Order: sequence, then structure tokens, then C-alpha cells
Amino acid sequence: MRFTAGLAALLLAGQAFAGVAVQPDDAQLRYTGRIDFADRARPMLSWPGTSIEGTFTGASLAVKLDDQLGKNFFNVFIDGDLARPAAVIEAAQGGKTYAVASGLGPGPHRFLITKRTEGEEGGTVFQGLELADGGKLLPPPPAKQRRIEFFGDSITTGMGDESPDDGPDHLLKDKNNFLSYSSVTARALDAEAHIISQSGIGVMISWFPFTMPDFYDQLSAVGNNDTHWDFHSWTPDVVVINLFQNDRWLIDREKRLSPAPDDAQRVQAYSSFVQKIRALYPQAYIVCALGSMDAVQEGSKWPGYVRAAVDQMRQGGDRRIDTIVFPWTGFGGHPRVKQHQANAAQLTAFIRQKMGW
Repeated sequence: MRFTAGLAALLLAGQAFAGVAVQPDDAQLRYTGRIDFADRARPMLSWPGTSIEGTFTGASLAVKLDDQLGKNFFNVFIDGDLARPAAVIEAAQGGKTYAVASGLGPGPHRFLITKRTEGEEGGTVFQGLELADGGKLLPPPPAKQRRIEFFGDSITTGMGDESPDDGPDHLLKDKNNFLSYSSVTARALDAEAHIISQSGIGVMISWFPFTMPDFYDQLSAVGNNDTHWDFHSWTPDVVVINLFQNDRWLIDREKRLSPAPDDAQRVQAYSSFVQKIRALYPQAYIVCALGSMDAVQEGSKWPGYVRAAVDQMRQGGDRRIDTIVFPWTGFGGHPRVKQHQANAAQLTAFIRQKMGW
């Protein structure tokens, strides 16, 4: 399913909208993901898939955002219809109000706002909501009991997933984390997800100066920074790690590491990162995934590196860890929605089996 820029263009930044203001620190709002609440009145969303949801009355809803770079996109879903967003916001720099729903009937309505884009597009300050005159915020839907955390690259983010097969991968309007395998899997399992991903990132080397071992513990996803996530504040039941695609490109194809690491060093680098995650989450089930781009094509050694690292940890006594490889389809670009759906189905079945969900 694709959403065109025309839809976003219908959302008029700065439109006059009088009604009932809902402040960002309202206790009836539910936030999900690593969100920076250093200023409760100006929460900053930067990671893909971070979300805000709630229940309200009134005939209309508007969302107030202040985007850092004017590059982020957000989905807004109304009344649980997740097949298609009621609106796609193309966020502009500066504080703007975006009318996203009108003509709603009487009674309670639900909304869900999700960040389609990622930290490389910058952060976005949520400035609150505007409801129709007489509208009010109600308690949100119940919190999900299951939790999954994803660590990954552009595949986990969903870069280019809404582009046509013969289209470019890099357009921001076509990057939609909601339809990535990570978010689709979480919804299929009725789990709350934290998605810690960055397009171009690797374990040993990235297309920029920092790697996932530098990045995984940040509160903010905007570049390499000194913010710190509190790992005690949220503990996943399952962790999915899908990394090494960029390492393959940069080491084997681009020859960016000199001397190139040997097989043992590649396994050790991956193992070291996974052990960091294990130390944080002693009870979580860790799924070390790879794919579905060319790191998993026939003859590639990279799935073997992942399996070797996991085998070492299992031999060391870790029984709550396993591997899964998403199949190479021969498609040269980033996975499109259909590939994400297939990968999500495979991962969902795998987690159900391992966790009894």
C-alpha cells in the first residue's frame, strides 16, 4: 500500500483550528518508544515507530508538531483502522497545527500517531492536540503486556518500503516504519515495540563514523550523541537483532576496513554486541536475524557469522537465543511491503513457537 505526497499536501500547516487544547504532559496520553521527556511539555520523538495514542470525544482532531529539520513523516490512525492512515503528516520546521480528522460521530474515538521516519531525519517535538469544542481526552486503551525490542538498520526501519519495485529507495515519503517487518511483527503478536534502528548502521563499520555498539544505548536517535536511555525503565520479553548487511557492503564490497577483519574477528564483533544486550536483559529471548537483502544471498558467509556467534553463546550456557534468516528474493533494493510482510510472518511464527505466545 502506498501513500502519495498528495495526501500529505492535504494537511495544511498552520491552519486555524480553534477548540480544546490537550497538553503533551496530559496523563491520559500514552507514549511508546524511547521518547525524550527532559521537558515534559515538549517531548521529543526521534526513533522510528515511536508513537502517541489516546481516546477522545469530539468531531475533530488536530496534531501540533515542531519538526527539527522539516523531514519527518507521521501516520495518524483513527478508531483502530490500521489498514490505511486517516492522514499522513509531512512535518514542517517550526510549530504547526495539522488537522487530521473531522466529521467524526458522537461517542469516543481512538487515535494513534506513529513516526514513519527515523533519527537521520531529526527529532520532532510533540506540542499537543486540538479537539473540537466540547471534546475531551479519555483514558487510553489498555497497555500491551508483551514487549519486543528491535536493533537494526534500514531494513528494520523500513527504508523504501512503500516505493514501487522500480522506484528509488531514498525518498522520505516512502519510508514507513509502520509497514516494516519489525512493526508488523509486533502488531501480529500484540506486543509493544521499541525500534532502535538507523539506516546505514553496522556492527564493525557504518556509512558514517558511528556503529550500533556506539548507538544502541542512546535516548535520542539523532546522530551519535551523549544522551542515555534508562534500560531499567522498560524491559523486553524478546529482542530481535538484524545487523551485518552494511558490514557486508562496506567490508567486502567497498573495502572500507583495512586490514579487513578475518572470519573470527567478524564473529567476535557480532558476539560482543549481542553479549552487551544479554547483559542488559538476562531473561529476554534473543533472536539474531539477518536479511532479507544480499547479505543472505546464496554463497554469502554472513549468515554463518551470525550462527557461529550464537552457537558460541549457546555452548556457553545461553539457551534463550537463536537465529533466523530471512530469505534472499533476488530483489536488488530495500525490501518492499510484500517482502516485509513475508519476513514478519516468518518471524511471528518463530517467536510464537519460542515464547508460547
